[in-house]
Amino acid sequence: MSFPPELDEHVSLTAMNTMSIPASARWFAEVTSDQDLQALLEVAAQRNLATLILGGGSNLIFAGDFEGLVLHMSITGRRWEEIEGDSAVLVLGAGENWHESVLYAASAGYRGIENLALIPGTAGAAPVQNIGAYGVELKDTLVSVTAFDRKTGEWVVLANEECGFGYRDSLFKHQPGRYVITELRLRLCRSRELSLGYADLANYFDGADTSALTPLDVAQAVMAVRRRKLPEPQKIPNAGSFFKNPVVDLKVWDELRLAYPDMPGYPGERTAKLAAAWLIDRCGWKGFRNDRVGVHNRQALVLINHSGGSGSDVLALAERIRQDVMAKFGIALEMEPGVIPPDGALRV
Repeated sequence: MSFPPELDEHVSLTAMNTMSIPASARWFAEVTSDQDLQALLEVAAQRNLATLILGGGSNLIFAGDFEGLVLHMSITGRRWEEIEGDSAVLVLGAGENWHESVLYAASAGYRGIENLALIPGTAGAAPVQNIGAYGVELKDTLVSVTAFDRKTGEWVVLANEECGFGYRDSLFKHQPGRYVITELRLRLCRSRELSLGYADLANYFDGADTSALTPLDVAQAVMAVRRRKLPEPQKIPNAGSFFKNPVVDLKVWDELRLAYPDMPGYPGERTAKLAAAWLIDRCGWKGFRNDRVGVHNRQALVLINHSGGSGSDVLALAERIRQDVMAKFGIALEMEPGVIPPDGALRV
């Protein structure tokens, strides 16, 4: 089989996923431009290869080797547009490191994404998950994304309201593989009110004069809080929060509170968001370890790969946790990371 010279064969993906799960790609290429993307997708279509768009590898679990073509998103670039008074639009290439982009904006005095500091991964993956932390979600600032629609073969610009954002959810998760995001645009503002209401941040700044805080101050506070609670993937391989915080009807919430008065939760008008970490902790999983994988001893939401565990090891542990939470509380936990089976990606 003949391939263009920019394709590599049998490439290890172990260092390209934050869980450090051993896996390899049958074929691999770096995507550094829109033209690269289209050309490589055409090759995949001609050869009937499954394709996987890979960013920072921070929100996926490899269940095995990938026998198709892995396209590593490396389109970079940061620039400011539409600078008007206190506001401006930050344009990010999909391959830009997300955390570094947050610090870039905060250092320039622009507010809006500072609470999302230290979230691993690339900018292009942020809209897919609608990343969120400490009372802020990406959808709060996103203007639009530029993407290649693999179904129609056309480039599209999707406005915020077209992205179907919800809690850790988006159009891109409901139509996996259809849209390949290459650029996003964020509306930031120097006079925007800082979001300091989340409990951990409020406690961090307790007693301090917050009137003079800069977005960089907040980003650094978020980094300090996260490092106290969450392991850094470079030191302890992990995929961040492994389970979503479940959302239940208020009737279910009321019943649970009667049975467990100390259960934390965040009730709204019709539903309540539960704390998945608390549920997992109450089932006795916090700090658990077997020979290869385990649950972090300070944050029950984080599964860790401490000794070269496989995707199967991680998923087996996750399933045991899900079963215990269901048996004890009647609550179904949903995984945040996507699972990549050997040939489970979209074919084009």
